[in-house]
Amino acid sequence: MGKFSMGGAKKTMIALSIKDKVVLHNLSMPFIKNGGLFIANRTEYELGDDVFILLTLMDEAEKIPVAGKVIWIAKKGVKQPHAPGAGIQFTDPDNVAKDKIETYLAGSLGSASTTATMYKAVPQRG
Repeated sequence: MGKFSMGGAKKTMIALSIKDKVVLHNLSMPFIKNGGLFIANRTEYELGDDVFILLTLMDEAEKIPVAGKVIWIAKKGVKQPHAPGAGIQFTDPDNVAKDKIETYLAGSLGSASTTATMYKAVPQRG
């Protein structure tokens, strides 16, 4: 992963390989305009930082180039089951990554299971 800065927001390059649908579901942020992914790592991001992801999905040989922007940050010390990292919004409305993620996760995007960015709703008793 590389970082560089050009007058303002930092720019970061990330190589990310997701080989499992459960992991993809956990990191996917389909509720974000243009789609997005949660990148779990300890890199210090700031809101608005530009991110370029070279994304490999499942067993595909092709690396998908994805431009994005940091829109959400989970700092070190975030409570379990969540991890430190950043929510990255895809900036291109017609990006291939969003389409491929939706295809892989067809039928599971409405799942109520906990993900890296969303808690599972637990009914209150009492």
